[in-house]
Amino acid sequence: MNERDMVRGALQATGIVKKGLQLKVGAIAVVVFVMALLFMGMLFPGGSAEAASCQDTGPGTADAAPVSGSSGGQATGTLRQQQIGYAKSIDSVAKKYKLPGRATLIALMTAMQESTLQNLDHGHLDSVGLFQQRPSMGWGSKAQITDPKTGPEFAATSFFEGRGGNTGLVDVKDWQTLPLGTAAQKVQKSAHPGLYAGHESAMRSLAKEAGIDVDRAGTATGSSAGGTAGADPVTSENNDCPDTSQNVGGASSGTFTDGKESWTLHNPRTVDQAIAWAKRQSGANSTALWYQRCLAFTANVYGWSFSGVQYAIDHYKVVPASMRHDGDRHPPPGALMYWDTGHRAGHIAVYLGDGKVASNDILRPGYIDVVDAGLIESKWGAKYIGWTPPNFPKAG
Repeated sequence: MNERDMVRGALQATGIVKKGLQLKVGAIAVVVFVMALLFMGMLFPGGSAEAASCQDTGPGTADAAPVSGSSGGQATGTLRQQQIGYAKSIDSVAKKYKLPGRATLIALMTAMQESTLQNLDHGHLDSVGLFQQRPSMGWGSKAQITDPKTGPEFAATSFFEGRGGNTGLVDVKDWQTLPLGTAAQKVQKSAHPGLYAGHESAMRSLAKEAGIDVDRAGTATGSSAGGTAGADPVTSENNDCPDTSQNVGGASSGTFTDGKESWTLHNPRTVDQAIAWAKRQSGANSTALWYQRCLAFTANVYGWSFSGVQYAIDHYKVVPASMRHDGDRHPPPGALMYWDTGHRAGHIAVYLGDGKVASNDILRPGYIDVVDAGLIESKWGAKYIGWTPPNFPKAG
């Protein structure tokens, strides 16, 4: 259906099928109305805007709406199908260089953090592709990195082997025994080094679905490529994540109260700092990397690299029972609010005050926006569970 058919149908539905001035005025009014609906995403809401699997370990754990291959070097199919395809491309390069499955896992975790495992034609500054590599820094040309057919393998080769004077994974000393997130950071040199580790379990799951063995041994020779025989596996759970609490809010981030009870918090950010940070990440300032990552965003709001819990609904359960406020709709600013979405994961958002929350996906899939808390229920049909203080018992 094209725009003309849509307008014609709207005219018929409203009975504006008259002649002369009435038709012109009515048509103009309906056109404006239809265009406004299209702009707001209300007429045809994207299927991916549902919190079907809102995890801390990364996006892409459930199918999104089909994505066109007409822009950005993207493959066709659902988001999950694309991610599986790119994962196989990355693994094929690792196998080509006889690298162990651990190398593939590190690369998958890196690509998920950098691009949501998508062959993007845009990014920060001139960063592009699966790993957000910068042509200006010698990683190859934009065309080479983002080419729909060869770009994924080109980018993966650069990540593993290095390019243009940049360090590749196999150049990193003892990469095979370093914590996974640390090894990724040695290549990427990100301003946010602690974020890679949080994608481990999701990428293990995706690899399994793609038929990739991330625990296979490598056959390459040399200290950097083959791995260390007999070395204990190192996962993100014992990763050397930075202690951001010393840089932001100190050992204690203040007292949280609902007017009746008070709790001492130990987050890297205070409540005021967290709310200010959440607002800065929303709206026009939001990146597109938060698809189905409500729990990850909530943890990041309070300065943590990861929550330590896989699903939002589970986080409500790990918070002490004395802190849970079942069904209460009057949380203090800074509280964590929870919803049952009818899916395994549920949804979590940070309450900002005045009935507003900072939430991903509710207006735009992948983006953070400040919205009315009631939209979670009216738009998704979710059931409100309650709220807790911003307590993260398993975060790091």
